[in-house]
Amino acid sequence: MRLVSFVWNEKSVAGLLSAAQDQIFPLDTVGYSDALSFLAAGEQLWHAAASRAKVARREELIPLASVRLLSPLPRPGKILCVGLNYRDHAIESKMELPKVPAVFTKFSNAVTGHGADVVIPEMTKQADYEAEMAVVIGKTARRVEVKNWQEYVFGYTILNDVSARDVQLSTSQWSLGKSFDTFAPIGPAIVSKDEIADPHALDIKLSIDGEILQHSNTRELIFKVPDLIEYLSNIVTLEPGDVISTGTPAGVGLGRTPQRWLKAGETMTIVVEEIGTLTNPVVAE
Repeated sequence: MRLVSFVWNEKSVAGLLSAAQDQIFPLDTVGYSDALSFLAAGEQLWHAAASRAKVARREELIPLASVRLLSPLPRPGKILCVGLNYRDHAIESKMELPKVPAVFTKFSNAVTGHGADVVIPEMTKQADYEAEMAVVIGKTARRVEVKNWQEYVFGYTILNDVSARDVQLSTSQWSLGKSFDTFAPIGPAIVSKDEIADPHALDIKLSIDGEILQHSNTRELIFKVPDLIEYLSNIVTLEPGDVISTGTPAGVGLGRTPQRWLKAGETMTIVVEEIGTLTNPVVAE
């Protein structure tokens, strides 16, 4: 199943995309007011809703082309990001390879959706892009063992970890430089775990106006998804709707010679195999 959130009749609602990805079954018709309430319902009810969506009559569906997509999780509880989790990115950043996951947070005010503008504030002159595959938690997780990691996953999505490098690197604490409004595009959908055979074998690519700047595969992750869930859940309780963004490969603007920063008028496109395409224009504040 593919979970989306969208604006319909001036309200934010959640739904499931059809197999052809051109129609949406709205989940409020089966009792879920938003994506978080759906995730909190649990695996048995997820599949019940998906089965109901498959037999929905055409008049019960909403054409995808007629709605404005939001982030599939408009207000995640926690956004936990992993820095330097691709070996080549750590090297280009001139930082040591981490011995444990290097975790920082992005705040939920930064979240925006597919097609929405990423706004570069006047405060930064070094706005950067970061293509990432993200994991969405589907079940409360506390002290999870690696062997049980899949039990706690709902699915996977794309996150662009937009970063103000001058703000981020002015201190040892990265979160503020990562959390300007619109600096966390997520989407377009969350693809349920049963549709992704192996999250560690996905091609990941970012381009700006057609120029490919990042291209790798999630097999290159230093800390894999099971490791991250075990590590994080031993420190903080993970809850349905929490997002773990797994890190970005080489090719970011910071690591280029000369360095390359986002400019108003450009369009970023991230493609992650089996998950989809996340596109966001860049505008100035």
